[in-house]
Amino acid sequence: MSQALKQQLVDCIRMLEQSDIIDYNGHASILLDSGHMLINAGSCQRSCLTVDDICTIDMEGQVVDGGPFKPPLEFHLHAGVYRARSDVKAVVHAHPKWSTFLSMAGKPYLPVYGQGSLVYPMPVLDSPNSINNKVMADRLAATLGDRSAAMMKAHGAVTVGPNIVEAFVLANYMEENAYRQYMAMQIGQPYVFNDHELAMCREKLWNETLFKRAWDHFKAKLK
Repeated sequence: MSQALKQQLVDCIRMLEQSDIIDYNGHASILLDSGHMLINAGSCQRSCLTVDDICTIDMEGQVVDGGPFKPPLEFHLHAGVYRARSDVKAVVHAHPKWSTFLSMAGKPYLPVYGQGSLVYPMPVLDSPNSINNKVMADRLAATLGDRSAAMMKAHGAVTVGPNIVEAFVLANYMEENAYRQYMAMQIGQPYVFNDHELAMCREKLWNETLFKRAWDHFKAKLK
């Protein structure tokens, strides 16, 4: 099972890299039943990641399995979310450009795209600092609250879920929404979904089958 989860995490990070959501930084994790987590090594190349680049760490960042590799400095982000949210089993942290443009400019994330409305309203951590200690991790977890996504001002974003498929798909939905919002703002005032439309989107689109379809779409494009 652990090997299969490692491969799933590798696929997730490589798909995020191909989608320009993760670059030479960024990380994703899966919480194990043991209370440890799988996470990509901080020094790995995200574009050609393999299962050998995945390490197992405890909540203090100590490597339990993974040879000489060390976790990313922001492993605290993942540990903080897992401590605060018993429902979360997977976390993605990235620096997606369109979403980050919005937080850099102080513009709120608006629901302008059906799938992107699933992570609305979008809380924002009012700090660009790295989440590399417990204090910042707790601040981010408090900002996230019970939501599935949060932005960090002029820094990036985090998405979470009960599995890595959902966390991955929500990261894509969020970034696509931010892109559409940004582009629409160049023309005029974007149309923002009303409460009824938001409820309809959540009813129809928050669906494991649709999440798996989106995952399979991106996975089919992996080289």
